[in-house]
Amino acid sequence: MKQSSLLAPETYNIVSEIEKHVSDQDKNAIIYENGHNDPIAVTYADLMKQANQVGHVLLNHGLKKGDKILIMMPRSISTYRIYIAALKLGIAIIPSSEMLRTKDLQYRISHGEIDAVITMPEFIKEFLNIEEYTSLTKFVVAGHHEAWISIDDERLNQSEELDMAPTSRDDIAILSYTSGTTGNPKAVTHTHGWGFAHMKMAPKHWLSIKEDDLVWATAAPGWQKWVWTPFLSIMGSGATAFVYNGKFNPTRYLELLQNFKINVLCCTPTEYRMMAKLSNLDKYDIHHLHSAVSAGEPLNKEVVNQFEAHFGLTVRDGYGQTESTLLIGFLKDTKPRPGSMGKAIPGSDTTVVDDEGRQVAPGVKGNIAVPLDLPALFKGYYKDEARTKAAHAGKYYITGDLAHIDEDGYFWFEGRSDDIIISSGYTIGPFEVEDALTHHPAVKECAVVASPHEIRGNIVKAFVILNEGYKASDDLVKTLQDFTKKTVAPYKYPRAIEFVEDLPKTNSGKIRRVELRDAERQKYNQQFKQ
Repeated sequence: MKQSSLLAPETYNIVSEIEKHVSDQDKNAIIYENGHNDPIAVTYADLMKQANQVGHVLLNHGLKKGDKILIMMPRSISTYRIYIAALKLGIAIIPSSEMLRTKDLQYRISHGEIDAVITMPEFIKEFLNIEEYTSLTKFVVAGHHEAWISIDDERLNQSEELDMAPTSRDDIAILSYTSGTTGNPKAVTHTHGWGFAHMKMAPKHWLSIKEDDLVWATAAPGWQKWVWTPFLSIMGSGATAFVYNGKFNPTRYLELLQNFKINVLCCTPTEYRMMAKLSNLDKYDIHHLHSAVSAGEPLNKEVVNQFEAHFGLTVRDGYGQTESTLLIGFLKDTKPRPGSMGKAIPGSDTTVVDDEGRQVAPGVKGNIAVPLDLPALFKGYYKDEARTKAAHAGKYYITGDLAHIDEDGYFWFEGRSDDIIISSGYTIGPFEVEDALTHHPAVKECAVVASPHEIRGNIVKAFVILNEGYKASDDLVKTLQDFTKKTVAPYKYPRAIEFVEDLPKTNSGKIRRVELRDAERQKYNQQFKQ
């Protein structure tokens, strides 16, 4: 795939891809399930009519092309209506998780220069102390609140037709905030043209979505991953989105896959791991599932093996970032190579470079990087030119992740650039140690970091959550260490193991090794520097 094929027309709006599917009056856009009521099906034709009505509500209250709106909504049909309406009008969206608190919202609203907010009654309390509260245009869904405009009440009297704003491929569509290792979150700027390129790459090549598929992507609104898959990848493909607004339970997930005959599944490694741990996998029939993918962090081989053994299904890893799209992964026709990340997605031109932006030879560790002119790459961090330039090296955007490429073009993950452990002169990536540990039946979840050591500089330390039936002990520490040595080079084994009840994670479920690493350094400093 040539990059020219990823370039959107000069006048372009993301929603045009969704509108292509409204002509079939019976084609379902969404099947909504909450675990309590009967499922609700909505066609593309009805969804677009409803979204158009929402668009008129926004227009009636002064919003226009170029404005920005923060949306804090759960998995729901209303969320799809709102996103479509705003984007169709050329209003930029700031996706915001319901887990955000006032401080988080304050930064986004002030930094993003937000014009309006949309949420549900139960989340309004987090907005009440926002400095801009009185000046914001405030919309509420599924309820009422003083000084908040009810979208549900007003949209029913609006026209079902709505003109699309004359947006350019370079107009901002989405400002997605993502946490950095230090300081405030970064606001990733995505244009309508980015959406075009994303929909040309991820749905077809990685997700393998066909137009008649029922697709379940478990990501929640408020994160770029929801924009990626539940929204754009599914809607842009004309497939049907399965939306489950319920708590995670591995048994329930497998029941839904079976009962609704889901065709494509995209969920987190944690969700796959929890399903793989069930002892009765053979009772479930999920043969309708022809594509299952995982993203967010590398998936353990043990989990992949479980799904292959019980369902004859290969769960395929994928790698991307908020700043880009799916860049590396296993496609259906990519020959498996256990432990690797897969190959560069067609059109991405993803490679590995040194710190100066020069491509490195096969087998040499470096930075995962993509060309700065990739249409599926963000346009920069909003109002932060320094951070934007800091991520550039030569003609490449540097992701911050390390890998090497083998002679056959497979990428091998080496960890985040700031997660790498250097011990006694050895360079150690945490993932392979974590992967080894999770193969032991005692280990439910773990994280590996550098722990300061007076002689070795650092040692490898593992924080381990145990499965039920196992108790922390010195004997178990020794057992896990010996077990790890059988899988990885001896210098890589965890010289220290601490059993914990939980691990620090981002709101999207990624383990924050940086918190564990900082805590280890603080303990070391208190012990030896006082």
